[in-house]
Amino acid sequence: MSTTDYRVDGMTCAHCTAAVTDELSALEGVTQVEVDLVAGGTSTVHVTSDRELSRDEVAAAVDEAGYALAPRGSLPLV
Repeated sequence: MSTTDYRVDGMTCAHCTAAVTDELSALEGVTQVEVDLVAGGTSTVHVTSDRELSRDEVAAAVDEAGYALAPRGSLPLV
């Protein structure tokens, strides 16, 4: 089991957090999703899974929720 952090742009509220959490939780192997919301900035999403997830499948789930992964190495927009 491992936890990977992803940065997600554009979330502003609890509804946003729920949408991203629901989509990521639906991925095979995901056991937990936690979001550190930075309203209007770049939030950190912690995904725990029992298998390695590809960045592409995580990006697709986040996109399905209506948001986008921040580019790797991007700084938070606080």
